[in-house]
Amino acid sequence: MTDDTPRLARLTTYPLKSLDPTDHESRAVEYGTLAGDREYAMVAKPADAAHDPETASVGGQGDYVNGKRTAAVHRLRSSVDREASTVTLREQGGDDARTFSLDAPGELNAYLSDYFDEPVSLRHEPRGGYPDDREYDGPTLVSTATLREVASWFGITVDGARRRFRANLEVDGVPAFWEDRLYADRGEAVAFRVGEVELLGLNPCRRCVVPSRDPDTGEETPGFREAFLRERERTLPPWLDSDRYEGNFRLMVNTRIPESEWGAGLSVGDRVEVLGTRQC
Repeated sequence: MTDDTPRLARLTTYPLKSLDPTDHESRAVEYGTLAGDREYAMVAKPADAAHDPETASVGGQGDYVNGKRTAAVHRLRSSVDREASTVTLREQGGDDARTFSLDAPGELNAYLSDYFDEPVSLRHEPRGGYPDDREYDGPTLVSTATLREVASWFGITVDGARRRFRANLEVDGVPAFWEDRLYADRGEAVAFRVGEVELLGLNPCRRCVVPSRDPDTGEETPGFREAFLRERERTLPPWLDSDRYEGNFRLMVNTRIPESEWGAGLSVGDRVEVLGTRQC
């Protein structure tokens, strides 16, 4: 591969939805997404009047405890050990790390309830996890150059932008906003291959309040949305022409992985190749 060959530069999962990432050299595809991605979620039982359909968990079991609900999630550091089936948590800036069982989460639920000051319990879904987008439930994708460009708008590091936008797949060897080539109009998908795995690019990812906050403290960046909209308009690729692109508060691509690809794997360094537009 030459230096300008699109390639998979990072491969990331979020074992416990809304908390810290885990980077991998390779990862299997299971049930349409990366193995172990958002396999666990924190859920709070809502008061009826406060129930938000956009944050509601699958099966009507309550609302996700995520960045849309509370900035407190940003101040909670986490590390999941899948082999031991444990999670280690600590508050940002603190040294008191505690390890909990994921199989018998009673003590974990008590810790989370105390931390968030409301009843919180763990949910587990090994068959595809709890994707941020239930319709386009494959791994999300962005380019390194895009993260570098967006980081320059706010005077933050590329890793800071990476942690704010929380993509699964990061592609290098391409210009900023290259990923906007990976979706077309409604009723269409853009097929592309990463290594030996074929994915379908479907939708530009609509952003929420989470990227506007410092990923360590939860402190909101003043004027983030307004600046993002202005800069996204200024740098919008002239070739971008999709009726799925509704407004400039969008970044990354939502995908789907066909069932025929389940069981295959992705690896850092895999070549990325655009195959063309297909009818859905």
